Amino acid sequence: MKKLLYFIVLLILPALLVSCGDKSSGQSEVVNGTTYTCPMHPQIVRPVPGNCPICGMDLVAVDRNTDEATLTLSESQRLLANITTDTVRTGVFSSTKQLNGRVVINPEQIEFVTSRVPGRLENLYVREIGVPVKKGQILYRIYSELLASLQQEYLVAAAQAAQFPANTRFQSILEAARQRLLLYDQSPEQVEEILLGKKTNPYVAYPAPTSGVVAELFVNEGQYVAEGGSVMRLEGYGNVWIEADVYPFEAGLISKGQQVKVSAAGLDNESRTMRVDFIEPALQAGSQLLTLRGSLSNAGNQYRPGMQVFVQVPVQTNSSAITLPVDAVIRDGNSAHVWLEFEPGKFRAQSVLLGAEDFNRTEITNGLNVGDVAVVSGAYLLYSEYILKKGKIPAGEHTH
Repeated sequence: MKKLLYFIVLLILPALLVSCGDKSSGQSEVVNGTTYTCPMHPQIVRPVPGNCPICGMDLVAVDRNTDEATLTLSESQRLLANITTDTVRTGVFSSTKQLNGRVVINPEQIEFVTSRVPGRLENLYVREIGVPVKKGQILYRIYSELLASLQQEYLVAAAQAAQFPANTRFQSILEAARQRLLLYDQSPEQVEEILLGKKTNPYVAYPAPTSGVVAELFVNEGQYVAEGGSVMRLEGYGNVWIEADVYPFEAGLISKGQQVKVSAAGLDNESRTMRVDFIEPALQAGSQLLTLRGSLSNAGNQYRPGMQVFVQVPVQTNSSAITLPVDAVIRDGNSAHVWLEFEPGKFRAQSVLLGAEDFNRTEITNGLNVGDVAVVSGAYLLYSEYILKKGKIPAGEHTH
C-alpha cells in the first residue's frame, strides 16, 4: 500500500509543477504586457484579442502600467454606452441663481367689510369662507335704530326748510342732516327716496366693495354689530406677492428693479417675469435669511397663496463663453475634468476650470479650446471604465 501511494505522488507532482509554471507564465504575461478585457465583464482577461466568452463583445486592449488617461472604444461599445460628442464653441451664457420662494397675498388685495352703523345683523347672505363674491353683491343687512333716528331728523329738517324756504339756518340744518345720512352709507338715491316717501327705513344693506373671496367671517346672523365693527374679510388674487429667501452674501447679486423669472412645480412651462420691488433690510426672525419681494399679475388665479415657487435671478452674462452640459463635467474633490475624443474612438481626460453654472450648462474658463470634441453624454461611463481598467482616478491633462 505504501509503495502504491508513493507511485501516485510521483505521477501527480510533475503535473502540478507544470500547472504552476503555466499560471506563473500567464500571470507574468498579463501583468507585464498588453492585455485584453471585456468592458462589461472585467474579470475576463486575455493576453490576445478575441471575444468575451460571456457576452461576446470585443475584448479591449488594456495597459495597466501606463499613466496616460486615455480609453479606446470600438463602435459597438460606443453605441452601447451612448457616448455622444459635440464640438466646443463659444456663445452667450447667462448664469442664474435659484431662490426658494412662496406666494403670499398682496395686502392691497385685502378688503375688510365693516358696518358704518351700529345695529343687529338681520341677514347674512354669505356664511362660509372661500365663497367668491362680485363687486356690488349684497353681503348682509343690518337693522339700525340709530339710522332710523337720523332719517327722522332728516325728514323733520326737510319739513322745516320747506315751511321757511327763505331761512338759511333751516337750509343748513337740512344739508347737515343729509350729509350725516351719506356718511352712514346711505346713497343719494336712498336719501331722495326717504324724502319722497316721507318714511324711515331702519334697514341698510351692504354690497361688496370689490370682487374677491371671503377669507374670514367675524360675525354670525342675529349678532349685534358696533359702529365700525368688522363683518368679513375679502381677498383678491388678481395680483399676488412673490417672496423669496436670500442669504445676506447673495443680496449683492440682486438689485431693486431687476427682472427675475418665477416658476412653480407643475407650471414649469409657465414661467413669468417679475420685477424685484423690495429687499427686506432685516433678517427673518429666527433665521439668517433676507426676503426678496415682488408683485405678479395672476390672471386665471394660477398662483395661489401658500404655493411654493422658484425664483431665477440672473447673476452674470458672458457673450463669448465656452459651456458644456452639466453632466459632461466630472467633479472629483476640488478638481474637475471632461473627456475629449482626440481620435475616432479614442478618449482622454482633460482637466478644466469651471466658472458660472445654471441648471443645464457649466461655463469652462480654462482647459478647452474652440474646436475640441468633447463628450457631452456618457462621461461618467468613461470615468467608471477608466477606474475599472486602470485601477486609479484619471488625473486629466492640464492646459497651461
